[in-house]
Amino acid sequence: MQAEDLKDLVVASLEELKGVELNALDVRESTSITDYMVVVSGTSNRHVKSLADNVALNAKKAGVQALGIEGDDVGEWVLVDLGDVVVHVMLPKIRDFYNLEKLWSEFENLRAKES
Repeated sequence: MQAEDLKDLVVASLEELKGVELNALDVRESTSITDYMVVVSGTSNRHVKSLADNVALNAKKAGVQALGIEGDDVGEWVLVDLGDVVVHVMLPKIRDFYNLEKLWSEFENLRAKES
């Protein structure tokens, strides 16, 4: 499955269960680790876990096995690593604290200045 198709599958899986403030970042120019980083909030620990589970389940149905799932025991921040797409499902307070979108935008701005 192509990276963009996988990203679309992830986004649809998160929208299906009403993920909050979904943001899909194209990080291909910034890192070789992954092509897309998807950040979304859940409304409770249970919702965070359900969102992550739905992503992993739908990816598996499409033939993409998760390389790793971390944090699903607590449900404050669950990371689903699908290789070309890394998904961060977080409670709003955790998302606000780490502010991954700002971190990646600052990294991108730094990289652009160096070019």
